[in-house]
Amino acid sequence: MYVGVDEAGKGPVLGPMVAAAVRADPESLPAGVDDSKRVSPKRRAEIAAALRADDAVDLAVASVEPAEIDAPEADMNTLTVCGQARAVRGVARSGDRVVADAGDTSETRFAKRLRDGVAKAEETADADLVNGTPVESVAVDAAHGADAADPVVGAASVVAKVARDARVTAVDAAYPGYDGVGSGYPSDPTTREFLRAYVADHGDVPPHARRSWSTCADVLAAADQSGLDEF
Repeated sequence: MYVGVDEAGKGPVLGPMVAAAVRADPESLPAGVDDSKRVSPKRRAEIAAALRADDAVDLAVASVEPAEIDAPEADMNTLTVCGQARAVRGVARSGDRVVADAGDTSETRFAKRLRDGVAKAEETADADLVNGTPVESVAVDAAHGADAADPVVGAASVVAKVARDARVTAVDAAYPGYDGVGSGYPSDPTTREFLRAYVADHGDVPPHARRSWSTCADVLAAADQSGLDEF
């Protein structure tokens, strides 16, 4: 069987990165499956719901939380491998072929690291990641742009994006005293304003923020400078 895997939320300053794996026959996928960036939010939600409702489709979602992203030894390539491996581990069966959207400049290196990551997840036997089926014979390929070129990877990208958006909605709901958190991306003025307002109120970034991101450092530095100016 065929497994596609992709992630959403590498770049945001708020919330987790979310990876998803979809195990399906490409012929059974809903119409309009594509790279999530090329699918409207409404259609993404419809596709994700259809995939979840289809007994012939298996899917798994795994999150890489801000605390893990902020760890001093962490890097985004390794974290992308980790997230994708967790998701794959949730659906893969012996003999499956996994196709991933490559999160590294080298497709071959990313495929090897992902395969090693799936095997490592098996060794650790984490109850949250293991589905009870050995995956020692799983084959892994990776390609840049696989989310647009491969329908099963596209389906995974849609599931990951919908799951990531749901997490951002939950983050937004956790801060009712502010005018929204926006998309969570550093380029979003609403997100930056939320961080500025939160830091002004609390003296630190919120727990949902990736404090290792330069956006957080900039907001904290600006708040410190403002305090000095007032003094």
